[in-house]
Amino acid sequence: MADTRANTYAERLSRMIQVETVSQNDCFDRAKFDCFHSLLKELFPTLFSRAQVENFDGSLLLRLCGTGSGAPILLMNHHDVVEAGEDWKYPPFSGKIAEGRVWGRGTLDTKGGLWAMLQACEELLCEDFTPNCDLYFLTTCNEETSGAGADRISRELEARGIRFSLVLDEGGMILDEPIGGVKGQYAMVGVGEKGCADLKFIARSAGGHASTPPKNSPLVRLGKFMTAVEKSNIFKAELSPTVRATLKSLSTSMSGPMKFFLGHPTLFAPLLTRVMPVVSSAAGAMLKTTVAFTMASGSEGTNVLPSEAWVVGNMRYSHHQGGKRSVEAVMRLAKKYDVETVVLSGGVDSPLSPHDSEAFKLVTRAVKATYPTVKVAPYVMNAASDSRFLSRICDNCLRFAPFVISDEQLASVHGIDENVDLDRRNSRKNDNDVFGGSN
Repeated sequence: MADTRANTYAERLSRMIQVETVSQNDCFDRAKFDCFHSLLKELFPTLFSRAQVENFDGSLLLRLCGTGSGAPILLMNHHDVVEAGEDWKYPPFSGKIAEGRVWGRGTLDTKGGLWAMLQACEELLCEDFTPNCDLYFLTTCNEETSGAGADRISRELEARGIRFSLVLDEGGMILDEPIGGVKGQYAMVGVGEKGCADLKFIARSAGGHASTPPKNSPLVRLGKFMTAVEKSNIFKAELSPTVRATLKSLSTSMSGPMKFFLGHPTLFAPLLTRVMPVVSSAAGAMLKTTVAFTMASGSEGTNVLPSEAWVVGNMRYSHHQGGKRSVEAVMRLAKKYDVETVVLSGGVDSPLSPHDSEAFKLVTRAVKATYPTVKVAPYVMNAASDSRFLSRICDNCLRFAPFVISDEQLASVHGIDENVDLDRRNSRKNDNDVFGGSN
């Protein structure tokens, strides 16, 4: 019976993967999203027949009316995906069921999470379930690009005077050894996310022939600037209350000196802020703003000095330094190298949700009921999600997907061979010091 149920689930998720829903900034194909919506109505007929459904240019909002007057709850995942590329073990939009897994783009990010929340509600409704408060479902078609769907819908809900007691979106998952030395499985529940800004750094000159190169040409200045960003301390490292809560939770499954150090993060804050970046880049990213240089351009000829060269930096800014001060800090450094800074996207600030709230306890109880041996820890996502926009209408925006995943699967998000296990009990040691997330 359990195998039959798992097979049915796999086949439904497989069909969702087979509808290609890649979103692109410069091209919006409404037809493929409409096709996906039709599939959702076929797979979850009871929910779609009972709920009020609104379509916001390809993003869907469903409202299932409850019997009580309590504050509503919103569950959300997006149905757009990033491009897949080549060299996959199985075609990325085949939804291949093999090796005890479903393979394809979106299995983890986040058609898998979308399937899970809709499937759960569909089954409950077939058992005559009625929620005691209004239950909303949101799935957007542009999370991987602009996030415009969630932004627009959250503003519309705000205008309607609706506030949620809980918003649950994609985020952390269940990991085995989330950081080195932590024994056991942890459900990493995001209570917030770092802001995300895109900056363009431009260096200019008179150009010229490469046979007579001047000192500090545009590309050289940009190179020196990027090196300085990596080596400098322009971004303040701080052990925030949420990071301290993360470390204390993880320390309960450790042994030796690190158990004591992480179990008393306030006492050892100066030591931990120095040591954690050495342990791994992901651990260091928990503590401060980061900039990753992702795009670059110079001249179009091998023997031509560029009159203008540029690089793009993707900034993930911390809550304690914030977007404005983080951008100002890197602009000051850029100016030292005669590099101009242009803010392409300033990002969206979203507050941290409390990790001792009733909403967080509700998610914890749900995890424990499903995975009795799994512990729960709060954390701050380095990646971005649609839920950053929902913070304007909810004080408890949490980020978690109920999947047990390995380091290999975590690396497949936005990579190749993305897949999810059919058996929830499957897990393999996670060697990456990361806790999940999307953009």
